[in-house]
Amino acid sequence: MSKGTMWSRRWLRFIAGGCALLLLLAAGAWLYVAGIDTRHSGGDPQAQRSDLAWLVDASPAPRGRILAVVSSRERMLDGEGRAGYELTELSRAWWVFEAAGYAVDVASPEGGAAPRVVDDDLVDADYAFLNDPATRAKIDSTQRLDALQAGDYAAVYIVGGKGAMLDLYGSPVLQRLIADIYRNGGVVAAVCHGPAALLGVEIAPGRSLLSGRRVTGFSNAEELFLMEDPVQRLGFLLQDALAAEGEFVEGPMYLENVVQDGRVLSGQNPWSTWALAEATVRALGAEAAARPRSSEERAVDLLALMARDGGAAARAAKPAMAPVDNYLLLMHAVIAGMQGEAGRAVALLRLARA
Repeated sequence: MSKGTMWSRRWLRFIAGGCALLLLLAAGAWLYVAGIDTRHSGGDPQAQRSDLAWLVDASPAPRGRILAVVSSRERMLDGEGRAGYELTELSRAWWVFEAAGYAVDVASPEGGAAPRVVDDDLVDADYAFLNDPATRAKIDSTQRLDALQAGDYAAVYIVGGKGAMLDLYGSPVLQRLIADIYRNGGVVAAVCHGPAALLGVEIAPGRSLLSGRRVTGFSNAEELFLMEDPVQRLGFLLQDALAAEGEFVEGPMYLENVVQDGRVLSGQNPWSTWALAEATVRALGAEAAARPRSSEERAVDLLALMARDGGAAARAAKPAMAPVDNYLLLMHAVIAGMQGEAGRAVALLRLARA
């Protein structure tokens, strides 16, 4: 046997052994993940308003009206990517406002059925919103912004979704509504990409709404993780624009972060919607209805605890917080892996398994 043949065979055995090892590791990882309980991830597609016990039990006196604003923009600047508004950022806030005694109107720049983005992480509250005839009628026939009077509303709530960067940002009609509601003593709130609508709002000659004010919104880190070319597709990075007018407050990626500065409130991302809506109700001088935290919110709580105190603390706290959306924990493990944070990815897998 020649030396070349001998080395060729050794390399073949080495490669074969490496492939076998990779297959074993992959099989082990699959078995590990397959053993994670995801029964509490997601909601019931048949859920109805009557299934939301915390909402049904609330019987508040009528307090006024809140204007929810959504985008009419179907596509991003490249004409390919879907824009629109995020359903969950409207549905969850809607129920919080209703449970506190506020009627909600939905408006958009063009009126009619605004393009909505419905992700696959809906909970019962989202399905109930889609299944309820009254709420469906509101979103299938939104009012035009230019037909509204600011004096009719105690607050304005800007719903996120990438479309907000394209037609809510810089809208003179919306800027006037926001400024007038604020000047009337009302509350201004916006979530995720929604704070784009707060840019350029003038509340006094030479004074913008965000001047000297703390604010948050979808961060550069969150945007750039999901999209390679956001400036080309959306026109600008929201964090940069907000930081140019106010003081941007950035929280961890995809975790709850709500910032209140006087009567202006903002939430960083979709996972901030519940807390932002409840903070908006309190800013109006009302009490938010007591409700159980969803399994998704408990997962976010665990992620925040892990970021602050470490994986061991999060695993120790998890049994008392059940049920938890383990699928969301797995998604964060994938994100960590994609960012090259192998240790954090493993810690998140252990947390999902705990």
